[in-house]
Amino acid sequence: MSESKTSSPAGKFVWYEWMGEDVKAAADFYAHVVGWTAKNTAGTGERPYTVLSAGAYGVAGMITISTEAKALGAPPCWAGYIWVEDVDSAAAKLVAAGGAAKRAPSDIPGVGRFAVVTDPQGVYFRLFRDAGGNPPPPPAPDALGLVGWRELHANDGAKAFDFYADLFGWTKRRGMDMGAMGVYQLFGFAGGDSDVGGIMTRTPQTSGPFWLFYFNVPAIDAAAERVKAKGGKIVNGPMEVPGGQWIVQATDLEGALFALVAPKR
Repeated sequence: MSESKTSSPAGKFVWYEWMGEDVKAAADFYAHVVGWTAKNTAGTGERPYTVLSAGAYGVAGMITISTEAKALGAPPCWAGYIWVEDVDSAAAKLVAAGGAAKRAPSDIPGVGRFAVVTDPQGVYFRLFRDAGGNPPPPPAPDALGLVGWRELHANDGAKAFDFYADLFGWTKRRGMDMGAMGVYQLFGFAGGDSDVGGIMTRTPQTSGPFWLFYFNVPAIDAAAERVKAKGGKIVNGPMEVPGGQWIVQATDLEGALFALVAPKR
């Protein structure tokens, strides 16, 4: 699980967002588990926005789940924002490729333009273009508190890779044979030279397809204990993965799934 920095943000995940019922409790949970600092920023009405930072670098945001999302049955969850040059044209291309625009492209004053979309297999994510041009370059990919890995559990892993490769220029890297579980396909961002995530066909036990994001922590056992101490649950791991890193998959106080990755146990 490694990644190198490349110059253009196009086609990359550049932001992550938690949606749920109790932002304050969630921010406290993740600050304890991951080491982020939380800061409330501008918001509208009853939905202020909380930014989570690793040092001086903003990694993610938190917001209460909207009435519209709750009406659609959306659970507390994490979602990723993928940077594009033109949100409107990218959304149109996505729909033409079999995806769906769940919220039409719109502006966040002073922040940027975004759209809420799903891929052809129903997995939610966001398209995004910031108002100020290219975002600042991130710290080293293995910096503590950053997202060190992205993993798509798809209904059909091969078809999912083709969709994201066509839309964002992602490149196919090694495929790892997992036996009865099929191929775990590593991918790289356009213009990059490193693995940044994996795509797989989900297991029959998984209720539906989803993106899973892995946050960098110093050591996995201590992080797993922090999850449990704050009321979260470990659902898989600790386990060692190819390359010598260690991971756990967990749920937070509201049941949102997330994962942690560390260079040592």
